[in-house]
Amino acid sequence: MPGPFHINTPLVESVGMSRRLGTTVYLKMESSQPSGSFKIRGIGHLCQQMAMQSKGIVCSSGGNAGMAAAHVARTMGLPATIVVPSSSPPLVVQKLQDQGATVKITGEVWDEANTEALRLTETEGLTYVPPFDHPLLWEGHSSVITEIAASMGRKQKPGAVVVSVGGGGLLCGVAQGLRGVGWEDVPIVTMETVGADCFNAAVKAGTIVTLEAITSEAKCLGAKTVCRKAFQYSQSTEQAIISELVTDQQALHAVETFLDEERVLVELACGAALAAVYSGVIQRLQDEGRLPRPLGYLVVIVCGGSSINREQLANLQKKIPRPT
Repeated sequence: MPGPFHINTPLVESVGMSRRLGTTVYLKMESSQPSGSFKIRGIGHLCQQMAMQSKGIVCSSGGNAGMAAAHVARTMGLPATIVVPSSSPPLVVQKLQDQGATVKITGEVWDEANTEALRLTETEGLTYVPPFDHPLLWEGHSSVITEIAASMGRKQKPGAVVVSVGGGGLLCGVAQGLRGVGWEDVPIVTMETVGADCFNAAVKAGTIVTLEAITSEAKCLGAKTVCRKAFQYSQSTEQAIISELVTDQQALHAVETFLDEERVLVELACGAALAAVYSGVIQRLQDEGRLPRPLGYLVVIVCGGSSINREQLANLQKKIPRPT
């Protein structure tokens, strides 16, 4: 059996973030993965289990899950069809094609692309690779926490872990991973942008909700409905999950600051997690007594992103108005 397809990514201290926060901040650099994001952990694991004898795979993705599926399929020698919404940047489509995938553009948002992917599963007999809602994905994503525990030692718990949330797959993996290493008492701070906030909306409503539209420019956070397992974690009393929002402006500022300080370009969806430090969310949560002070060390999962380059960054800078 081939794989694993992911690598053990660097865990590095951010001096700039540590200075801002007054406590040590470690970055789990999932942007270093072969496909450009954490998605390859879960998708690689799922394909190992489900697609070995497949005639091909199909995945619905605005970018990162599709890139991971295309990379894994090419490595396994399988054809891949990736269904993307029309909101996906041409950069993403080209990268998918470079991986040898067939790209089909359907609908305006992920939910519509996913409907087409499910149809292809039925009509063409392809193996469906969900981008975030499957136990094998969460099991694969949990390895990010296992690696952190191996690096730091299980007795050295973080004060909190910060993750971006789109459909909730990474959150489920992190929650599962924390329980697996005995860190279930470590709070998870989930970050979304206003307008791509299906998890926060569900937490506030006390039930799963479907957003009317995705109005944020962070398109890779653009699921209208969070997966049920992520919502269930939010309702559990066994693990503290703190749901927070930032604006597109704050996420973009975080992307720019991260590029200047850490010399790594990430997409807006990842900027939401970085903004937890750069926009003072962690400090506010400490002031409110929702996170301890001193915190110990903080881990920010730099989820990465394949849908960003200098041209795309310039487009975001034009689209997102600066605060006056």
